[in-house]
Amino acid sequence: MVPASKYITPEGARRMQEELHRLWHVERPQVTQAVAAAAAQGDRSENAEYTYGKKRLHEILRRVRFLRKRLEGMTIVEDLTPGARRDPGRVYFGAWVELMDERGERRWHRIVGPDEFDLAEGYLSMDSPLGRALLRRALDEEIVVELPAGPRRLTIVAIRYGTRP
Repeated sequence: MVPASKYITPEGARRMQEELHRLWHVERPQVTQAVAAAAAQGDRSENAEYTYGKKRLHEILRRVRFLRKRLEGMTIVEDLTPGARRDPGRVYFGAWVELMDERGERRWHRIVGPDEFDLAEGYLSMDSPLGRALLRRALDEEIVVELPAGPRRLTIVAIRYGTRP
């Protein structure tokens, strides 16, 4: 398995740090307290609250380990403004790209890191087939992406950096 890219937008990093904080400082103490209270009731083998609490505690700790390890090596791409790019007419990380398909339908996508593509509608992981095909491409350039349903031809009709179009 190819490791995921280590780039993230400031919004994505903030979201991951907030999740880590919430899990470690809010949920973990609550679940730990609930497990301790359930354990104090006696027989743990037939105590569903204890069993499910321990399971949830393991899930929280597993997610905390993942988030800490993932955030540790992240590169936060701070400046996503048009003037910061070498060529604002090319697609780089953080770009909003408007694509037009063969039927003339248009759709905006934002190229983001693999940890944040589910953050909002239209976010696209740079590691996805479409994301890889778009990177470093220019305005009005045509790309062909292999999808399970077959190849799809798309044209880049607009590139924008900064706020959502």
